[in-house]
Amino acid sequence: MSITIYSTLTHEKEVFQPIEAGKVKMYVCGPTVYNYIHIGNARPAVVFDTVRRFLEYKGYTVDYVLNFTDVDDKIIKTANELGEAVSEVTDRFIEAYLEDVKALGVKQATFNPRVTETMDDIIAFVEGLINKGFAYEADGDVYFKPRAFDGYGKLSHQSIDELRSGARIQIGEKKEDPLDFALWKEAKDGEISWDSPWGKGRPGWHIECSAMAKKYLGPTIDIHAGGQDLTFPHHENEIAQSEAHNGERFANYWMHNGYINVNDEKMSKSLGNFILTRDLLAEHDPRVIRFFMLSVHYRNPINFSEALLEGAKNSLDRLDTAVFNLQHRREASMDLAGDVDAWVEKVATLKQRFDAAMSDDFNTANAISVLFDAAKEANVYLQSKQTCTAVIDSFLDLFATSMDVLGVGSAQSNTEHLLDADVEALIAERNEARKNRNFDRADAIRDQLKEQNIILEDTPQGVRWKRGQQ
Repeated sequence: MSITIYSTLTHEKEVFQPIEAGKVKMYVCGPTVYNYIHIGNARPAVVFDTVRRFLEYKGYTVDYVLNFTDVDDKIIKTANELGEAVSEVTDRFIEAYLEDVKALGVKQATFNPRVTETMDDIIAFVEGLINKGFAYEADGDVYFKPRAFDGYGKLSHQSIDELRSGARIQIGEKKEDPLDFALWKEAKDGEISWDSPWGKGRPGWHIECSAMAKKYLGPTIDIHAGGQDLTFPHHENEIAQSEAHNGERFANYWMHNGYINVNDEKMSKSLGNFILTRDLLAEHDPRVIRFFMLSVHYRNPINFSEALLEGAKNSLDRLDTAVFNLQHRREASMDLAGDVDAWVEKVATLKQRFDAAMSDDFNTANAISVLFDAAKEANVYLQSKQTCTAVIDSFLDLFATSMDVLGVGSAQSNTEHLLDADVEALIAERNEARKNRNFDRADAIRDQLKEQNIILEDTPQGVRWKRGQQ
């Protein structure tokens, strides 16, 4: 089954054909590390990790590069305010980023390059652009000339004249044309800087990704991805720099995820609805947060609210419960049930539908709908008086594989779950311990059940219990 990708460059779904058979070169723009990431930063981390997971599920080896911008005006400002070195600030927030996205089930990138560790490559890249006539030096600064590059504006679908009308030369800038953008900036007094052929300075924002992509993946890559806000000017400028320097196409597929709104409003500090990822992780199950982010197609905007997050929790609970019930019933399967082949075929069809949804521009929303259908079918099957291990195993494999692709894990693999009979036996023992005023043992049993995610409720009618969210 062919994979199709909607490319921002063409505004069309295109059949995915990697440059090298069986291998994918994928570059995702990472954060500027001057603060903890907000949920808008977390969405591309989750989305493109899921893309990577599906490509790997389909048998591809994925070289996945996510960079860190660790020198920038905002970073320098933060370091000065805190009285710390730039490296102290960036090291702390890189570590925090990796902790946050790991909690959300994001796999470690193949490479996590930093700007400060790629300086020689960046300087050489800028020199190459000057030598080819696409850039010029002006009193210690270096600027790229978009007018010298045929096709500038093709990613954002804007003409050079439209872009020119909105461009301005700011005070202190030495560029020849308002459209020109900085490749290298002359160092200001007291700023972190590096030696270059143009004097001490540091890179502009856009050049770093062009240099890193070439260094780690080569002149042409399969997929370049990031948030919708990066389309212009960042990715537009990357294309111009890279294709001008390398003399060939930069990326074959451009992917951009939509924005996150909060309670139907654009997320911003001024509105007071700015949500840090780690604050959300402190209050909610990371699996639920990830599941929520995948419940909408990645190109569409997604609205965040506590009510919608609770809905995602309930939806994930439905899938987990289906897995729990299958695992429990498997222990009692007699392998005497008929019509096995028909059920195995039905599960195979569900698996094909999941594959088809993900192959259609990584449509996680439709893929999740298939899993709800699978849970419904599993519940129907489990109502049979006799069940067959082969059918149950096919259902369990579907859930385990699909939920791993989505990065939410399967309840099957999260913990060794107690059977209902075991729970009832422990509750009976706890009741007896309480009756005998052996409260230490009663508390120990409660803690044991809690570790197995069993929630007890002491009511006037007796003890009730349920399985909690993993």
